[in-house]
Amino acid sequence: MNKFILTASAAALALAASAGYAAARDQIQIVGSSTVFPFTTAVAEKLGQSGKIKTPVVESTGTGGGMKLFCQGVGENTADFTNASRAIKDSELETCKANGVTPVEIKVGFDGIVLANSKAGTVVDLTKEQVFKALAKNVAVDGKVVANPYKNWSDVDASLPATKIEVLGPPPTSGTRDAFVELVMDAACQEEVKAANEKGCGEIREDGAFVEAGENDNLIVQKLEANTNAFGIFGFSFLDQNADKLQGHKIDGVEPTFENIASGDYGVSRSLYIYAKKEHVGVIPGMQEFIAEYTSEGAWGPDGYLADKGLIPLPDAERATWAENAKALKGMGS
Repeated sequence: MNKFILTASAAALALAASAGYAAARDQIQIVGSSTVFPFTTAVAEKLGQSGKIKTPVVESTGTGGGMKLFCQGVGENTADFTNASRAIKDSELETCKANGVTPVEIKVGFDGIVLANSKAGTVVDLTKEQVFKALAKNVAVDGKVVANPYKNWSDVDASLPATKIEVLGPPPTSGTRDAFVELVMDAACQEEVKAANEKGCGEIREDGAFVEAGENDNLIVQKLEANTNAFGIFGFSFLDQNADKLQGHKIDGVEPTFENIASGDYGVSRSLYIYAKKEHVGVIPGMQEFIAEYTSEGAWGPDGYLADKGLIPLPDAERATWAENAKALKGMGS
């Protein structure tokens, strides 16, 4: 029997007491959101270079996939942290609790979701309503809900280019997709579609106009460079880091810029999180050092190195509150 398959109440103590545990794994393991991945990787590398701890291993699995791995239990075969581009869902928290996992939630900043294409492509100004019509599985036409008939952007609105609708976006396991559905598809859902099917607003078309491009945002960037008619959906940080190759487009008249996202003017932005497994703190070496580094002003502050990578800092007071909660290891539900 695996010694790390333990009951919830005894897990932490048993882990601490397990002879040879630290030798079995002395390196933090992190899973989760591809959007948060570059920020967490930067923190991991910073700590590794300092020599304080062994550089943590960071894996991009998507927010949903990360939550599954994180909440599956306590022990050396389970992740210590998960990145998330949305808050943990009630169902995920219940799974965590059922498996003896107490998440410590830490909001680390903001991010905008952008619609971008190659700099060699056409510049467009879009509304949420136009994006909904272009990407929804079902739309209302002449008062009737039908399978999305629009092939070109100009079919959606005559002011848009007469080019094929082709959008590379995240898969259902992605927090970016969850946030995109909430902030764009639900927000701009047509009343007829909403009335016809309660799931209709979040259903993305599956006829080739929307292409699930996986969790590798860098691969999306490469594909957009190769296909100037295609657009991509991803976090602002990837646009920021690839500003020499890509251009972001206005949504409802507002450009996706650092300033517009921080001010709340850009209407497609969300919060980003990391979750620490409380039962592993004090058992897996370096977890407290990792949390302290992530929530330091030198990392997540306005002039910190994460801002250079595109993370939009939280307001001063909010950063102070989250840093205090993180230091106290305030677990969800505890």
